[in-house]
Amino acid sequence: MTDDAVRRVFQSVDSFDPDEFVRLLAEDATLVFGNAEPLAGREAIAAGLRAFYSTIGGLRHRIVRNWQVDADIIAETEVTYRRLDGKDVSAVAVSIWHTRDDGLITDYRIFVDLAPVYAV
Repeated sequence: MTDDAVRRVFQSVDSFDPDEFVRLLAEDATLVFGNAEPLAGREAIAAGLRAFYSTIGGLRHRIVRNWQVDADIIAETEVTYRRLDGKDVSAVAVSIWHTRDDGLITDYRIFVDLAPVYAV
């Protein structure tokens, strides 16, 4: 997977359009966000993203670096979240995903501390 493909993944997340993101996923893909329960399948993942997006005003990723090991991608990013009060906060995140031979993602995991996003 090239740097362009990694950028495409984060551009789809930042689009705030869950349907765009799930087009990058296999039909039976799983997504685990932090310590939340895994979401399985495109429909469940899109619903989970809609619920998450409803709690923030927007987000954008800056890719710090990424690595590929066989069919796995590891990406370190700085994510700027727009809170519902209009303030921006940033957090470091690591995303790890596995792709199959056709390029679709089968397993996607996000590791980030969202406490600053929801702090009072």
